[in-house]
Amino acid sequence: MSPNDLRADRPLVGERAQPHQPAPAPPGVPPRPPRRGQGRGQGRGGSGRGFGRWVVRLAGYGLVLGMAGVVVAGVAGYGFYRQTAGDLPPHEWLADYQPPQMSRIYAADSKLMAELALERRVFVPIGAIPKRVQAAFVSAEDQNFWSHHGVDPLALTRAVVMNVEGMATGRRAVGASTITQQVAKNMLVGNDRTVMRKVREAILAFRLESAMPKDRILEIYLNEIFLGQQAYGVAAAAMNYFNKGLDELSLGETAFLAALPKAPNNYNPSRYPEAAKARRDWVLDRMAEDGAVTRAEAEAAKQEPIIARGRVRPETVATGPYFTEEVRRELVARFGQDQTTMGGLVVRTSMEPELQAATEQALRDGLTAYDRRRGGWRGPVAKISTAATEWMPALEAVSRPGGAQPGWRLAVALSVEAREARLSWLERPDGRAQAQPRQGTLSLEDVASWARPVNAQGRLGGQPRRMQEVLSPGDVVLVEEVPARGNARGSRLSLRQIPLIQGAAVALDPATGRVLAMTGGYAFEQSWFNRATQALRQPGSAFKPFVYLPALEMGIPPNQKLLDGPIEIMTPQGLWKPGNYSGQPRGWVTMRSALQQSLNLVTIRLAQEVGIERVADAAARFHVIPNMPRVLSMALGAGETTVMRMAAGYASFVNGGKEVTPTLIDTVQDRFGKVVWRADNRRCEGCEGGPQGEPPRLVDERKQVTDPISAYQMVSLLQGVVQYGTGKRAAEGLNRPVAGKTGTTNDYMDNWFVGFTPDIVVAVWMGFDEPRSLGSGETGGGGPAGIFHDVLASALKDSPPVPFRAPPGVALVRTQLENGQTILEAFKPGTENAARPPIDNGVLSSSTPAGVDNSLGGLY
Repeated sequence: MSPNDLRADRPLVGERAQPHQPAPAPPGVPPRPPRRGQGRGQGRGGSGRGFGRWVVRLAGYGLVLGMAGVVVAGVAGYGFYRQTAGDLPPHEWLADYQPPQMSRIYAADSKLMAELALERRVFVPIGAIPKRVQAAFVSAEDQNFWSHHGVDPLALTRAVVMNVEGMATGRRAVGASTITQQVAKNMLVGNDRTVMRKVREAILAFRLESAMPKDRILEIYLNEIFLGQQAYGVAAAAMNYFNKGLDELSLGETAFLAALPKAPNNYNPSRYPEAAKARRDWVLDRMAEDGAVTRAEAEAAKQEPIIARGRVRPETVATGPYFTEEVRRELVARFGQDQTTMGGLVVRTSMEPELQAATEQALRDGLTAYDRRRGGWRGPVAKISTAATEWMPALEAVSRPGGAQPGWRLAVALSVEAREARLSWLERPDGRAQAQPRQGTLSLEDVASWARPVNAQGRLGGQPRRMQEVLSPGDVVLVEEVPARGNARGSRLSLRQIPLIQGAAVALDPATGRVLAMTGGYAFEQSWFNRATQALRQPGSAFKPFVYLPALEMGIPPNQKLLDGPIEIMTPQGLWKPGNYSGQPRGWVTMRSALQQSLNLVTIRLAQEVGIERVADAAARFHVIPNMPRVLSMALGAGETTVMRMAAGYASFVNGGKEVTPTLIDTVQDRFGKVVWRADNRRCEGCEGGPQGEPPRLVDERKQVTDPISAYQMVSLLQGVVQYGTGKRAAEGLNRPVAGKTGTTNDYMDNWFVGFTPDIVVAVWMGFDEPRSLGSGETGGGGPAGIFHDVLASALKDSPPVPFRAPPGVALVRTQLENGQTILEAFKPGTENAARPPIDNGVLSSSTPAGVDNSLGGLY
C-alpha cells in the first residue's frame, strides 16, 4: 500500500467517495470559508478556471504597477519641468525687442560721415518685408510655422525616424527646430548642442507663441538671423550679396537668401556655386509645394544664375576724422556705448564738408611750411638694398608711415648724382595683384631751399649743395609727383616729410555755436589725440581781450591813456620783471593802441587797476578758463585752455555778449525717426498757433555774459589788431571786416590766432605735443594768422562783405588815432569824454602772496 493510500481524505476501495467535509469550527469562531476550487463546479474544468483567475490577478497587479509608474513618471516629469523651467530666462522683453542696428552720422549737407556698428544690420519691420521673402524662409525653415504652437510634432517625428535610420550609416543628425525655436535659441538659451538645451528651447517656444503673434516672431527671426558675410538679417544680406533692397530681389535671389540659415559658409556662391544652386533650387521646390509660387515660376527661377555682386557701401565724406571721432565720444557720453553702436541712431552734425576739407588743408600747409622753415631734413623712412632682384620685395615690405598723405608714395633712391636722384616706387594699376615699378627724378633745386641736415643737438646745418648730402642709394623716402617743368619728360618728384609740429583749428558759427569745421592735428592716422578739444595749452596774448573787457564793462573808454612802463613784482621765485615783445616801453598809450600792439606792461597795469578777480570772473563767464588762479601772470595768458574754448569765448564778442556753447551735433533721432536730442533748445513762441498773422518767433534764452555795448567795443578793438596791429596777415586781400588777436607764449612755445567776422569765428593753435620752443621770432601773427586767413578765405569765398552790427545805444564818435588816422570809436553813452589824464609815470612795484607763481607770462 502506497503512502497515498493511507491519506485520510481518500476513500477505501469499494467505498463511495464522499465530498470532503471540513472539521467543525470551535465554539465562538466563525466557520472557515471554503477554499477556491471547492464546492460546486469542482471537477475536470476547475484547473482552467484557476489559471484564468491567476491571469486576472497578474493583470490587476500590472495595472496597479502601470498606474503607479504613470504617477511616478508624471511626478518626475513635472519635477523635471519645474526644474528646467525654473531657471529659464525671461522672454517678455522680446515683445519690445529691437535687433541691434548700426548708427549713422551725417554732415550738415546730409552726406554720410560714418557708420557705427558692431554688427552690420538693417532693421526692417515685418510690414515692409515682402510677402515672398517671408514665404521663402517659412518654406525653407518651418513649413508649418503658421499652424503649430511653437513645436512641430510632425517635423519632430520625421526627424527622429530619419536620425534613427541614419545612426547605422553615420549620417549627421537632422534637426526639427521651428522658427520659433530658433528665435528662442538665438535670443534666449544659446547654441550648445545638448538635450537639455532642446528641452529649454521647446518650453520657451511654447511661451513665445502664447506671448506674441506670429508676425512678431517672424519679424525678430528675419532681422536677427545670421546669413554670412557679416550680414545679420535679410535686409543686410540682400545688400551684401546682391547690392539690392528686399523689394528688388528676384525670386531666385530670394530663394538663395532663404537657403543660407542652415549653413551660410557652405553655400557661399563665390566658393561653392554648385552647393549654393542645389540648395537654392531645393527652396524653390518647397515654395512650390507650399503654394507660395507656381511650379512654372519655380522652374524659371532655377534657370537664374547666382551672381553675387557684393555690397557697394555708400559714399562717405573723405574728411573730418577728428570731427567724427569727437561726435562718437559725445554720443557715447550721452547715450552709452551700446545705444551708440547698436541703437540705430541717425545723427546729424554741423560739419560742412567743403569747409572741413579747406581747414584740414590749411592746417597741413601751415605745419608743413613751418617744418620746412625750421625742421630741416630728418632723413629717410628706411634703408634697403638696391640690388636688381631685391629692392622691389624689400620696398613693398616697408610700412607706410602714419600721417603720409594719400598722394604720397614710398620710393627708393636707385641712383644719386650731384644734381638729381633717380627714384622708383611701386603701383598696382587697375587693381592688379602684381605691383609694377615706376620711376621719377628728384632734382637738387627742389630740396635745396629746405632739406638742411639736423645735427644731434637739433640744430640746422647749411643748405645742401649736392644731392648726396640729402639722399644715398637705398634710402626709402616719401615723394609726390608734381608737374614737370617745360617740355621735360618723365615724372618729376618732390620730396615730402611728415612734420613733427602739431596744430589745431576750429571754425564755428558765433550766432549758434555750431562747429562748422574742426581738425585736431596734422593727420588722424598719425595720432587720434584731438588737440582742439583735449590739449590744454597757454593762450598767451590771445587771452588779453578778457583782461581789457572788465575795464570796458566798468566804463573805462577805449581811448583811455594807460602807462606802458617798467614793472617789478616780487614773487616767491624771485623778482619778476615782465617786458614787452619789443623790449622797449612806449610811455602813455591808449587802450586801443595797447591791445593792437599787444603790450604786456600795459596789460599788467590794467589787470591791477580793474582787479585780478574781475579778470578771473570774465574768464569764467566766457568759459575760457573756468577756475583761473588769481595771479597777475594769468593776465598775460599763463593759464591753460583749449582751442575750442577760445573759439567759443571770442564768439560771445561778435554775437552781442551772449553765452556760446559749442555743439557738433544738431539732432539725434532714434531708429523710428523720433528726435531724442536737439542742440537748439530755443523756445518757439507761436509755433503752436499764435495770433493771426504773426509769424512764430524763436526766443533766445541764452545767458548774457557781458553787455552788448562792451562786447561791441571789444570787437572794434580787435578789428584794430587786424588792421593796424600784430594780426595784419590774417586779413590780407580779404576785403572785408575782420577782427582777431595773436597769441605767443613764453619762449615761443605756443602760437595762436583767434579771429572772426560777423558770420564765423576761427581759432588756430600751433605747437609741439611736448612743449618746446618753436624758435625765436615764431609768433601768432605768422603761421597761425596765415592758417586763419586761408580758412576764412574758403569759408567766405562766395559771401559778400558784412559789417559788424552795432548794438542799440552805442555812441559812435569819430576819433583820431595816434598814427593820424580817424575811426568811429565806440563809447558807452556818457563816456565819450570820460578818459582820465595820465597820473603815473614811475615804476610800479608790487608783491604777491607766498606760494603764488607769477613767473610765467605771454610775450605778445
